[in-house]
Amino acid sequence: MESLLLITIFISFFCTFLVVPFWIQKAHSRNLVGKDMQKTEKPLVAEGGGLIVLGGFTIGVLLYIALNTFIFKNAIISTFLFSLLCVLFICSFVGILDDLLGWKKGLSKRMRIIIVLFASIPLMVINAGNSSVFLPLFGEINLGLLYPLLFIPIGIVGATTTYNFLAGYNGLEASQGIIILTALAIVTFKTGNAWLSVVALCMVASLLAFYIFNKYPAKVFPGDILTYSVGALIATIAILGNIEKVAILFFIPYIIETILKLR
Repeated sequence: MESLLLITIFISFFCTFLVVPFWIQKAHSRNLVGKDMQKTEKPLVAEGGGLIVLGGFTIGVLLYIALNTFIFKNAIISTFLFSLLCVLFICSFVGILDDLLGWKKGLSKRMRIIIVLFASIPLMVINAGNSSVFLPLFGEINLGLLYPLLFIPIGIVGATTTYNFLAGYNGLEASQGIIILTALAIVTFKTGNAWLSVVALCMVASLLAFYIFNKYPAKVFPGDILTYSVGALIATIAILGNIEKVAILFFIPYIIETILKLR
């Protein structure tokens, strides 16, 4: 019976795969396009395709919630899943404004950080994660309220704002998400959080469908809505699955890139 849950992954893939071509056509008709700066002829490419990725992922997760509620009679994880969706939607709001207005004319850097900080509230109010951490010289320490009030916002802001640093080439943003989220799906499955594995794979499936149109030569760009959403999802899965150290390990290239840019 639990194999029914795999339907959610396929739904995420096909929803994205079927809608992206319509988005490309509509974006060109509405002049929602940008130049591909990595090509000499600078062709115009549809932008904001990350919105379709987020939509395909959301449909898959909502179907997963419905299956758990009506078939498996297990609605306990629904609170965590709705909190996860809230985080992604709030973070994607920043990406949508950047995609529509342009990152120079849109929100200021300070306002982006404030909104992303606000996005961490859904995880804070449900006291997500485990406040006990192991430090090499001090052993296991219970951070108490310091964890949801300080470390969760830092994790959400850090992952969300730095994920798009290693971007700029056709297919790079989507492929990074596919690699990291697949790895997180394996880790969460091994640590007994299979429900997070399904959530991660829903986004992987949606990204795979998008990658077909985003790889070289790209027909559609993801936009900041995709990078903000995927970055937020990575951080949220790490917090809910208590695998923050693993996520930090995966984010070493982004940490290095952040240091280089801050110079």
